[in-house]
Amino acid sequence: MQHLGLFVGIPVLHRQPGTTGTQCREKHAGESRRREVYTPARATGQSFVEDFARLDSKRWYISDGWNNGKHQNCTWSRKEVKVTNGVLSMGFRKQQSKDRDYVCSEIQTRQRFGYGTYEIRMKAAPGSGLNSAFFTYIGPTDKQPHDEIDFEVLGKHPDKVQINQFVNGKNVGPEKLVPVQGGADKGFHDYAFVWEKDRIRWYVDGAMTGEATDPAKIPTHPSKIFASLWGSDTLSSWMGKFTAPAAPVTMQVKRIAFTAPGAPCQFPQSVACKLH
Repeated sequence: MQHLGLFVGIPVLHRQPGTTGTQCREKHAGESRRREVYTPARATGQSFVEDFARLDSKRWYISDGWNNGKHQNCTWSRKEVKVTNGVLSMGFRKQQSKDRDYVCSEIQTRQRFGYGTYEIRMKAAPGSGLNSAFFTYIGPTDKQPHDEIDFEVLGKHPDKVQINQFVNGKNVGPEKLVPVQGGADKGFHDYAFVWEKDRIRWYVDGAMTGEATDPAKIPTHPSKIFASLWGSDTLSSWMGKFTAPAAPVTMQVKRIAFTAPGAPCQFPQSVACKLH
């Protein structure tokens, strides 16, 4: 599925994770194959650790005022993104906004990042029909092909996280559900993927849980980093039947980090420390 919004005053079109197994995803994958050849872009982002003492507006843009398509039952709202005591809270709650009955939340980096180690420490939101996601993405509105690497906690399986990837608009990943000890929505867990030229490795709480080594299935285009919480009334077979939360719910994040290849590890729990 693709997404029309605004990014610093410029229209942004990106595929929101959550269309696995749907006709909509297949339609847009076909569109990707018909796209023109784009001029390669370079990565501009450097290594960083975001511990959310505040939300740095020079690093992060908050999605606000649109949705990603008919599958999404909520409108992105910057009011649902808050930082308190070193924790980023990304909310989902009932509130009429535009033509949707709910509001939800998403942040994205302003810069693009290339090969390296991507990490988040987060607690997923509870609730069937919700999606708590951490991923990299780039696409046509950025004048690049659609590449993406995903972690998604689906409300249907709160004790697991799905790993996946897209290359040039094609779903080429395993769509693999891997266990999260104790439940992804019950406590904070560490999720990381290491993106290299010849492979991707996914980690949950420091243990490798997936790997891609086929060169044709490895994204090659520098991408932005996203975190999001959203819901769907229509993707029940994938995310679970949507159950309206009795009260507002949140996805909580304590840290997001990127470590470039060859750079020193930046905090003791980093997967980059073990690999180097």
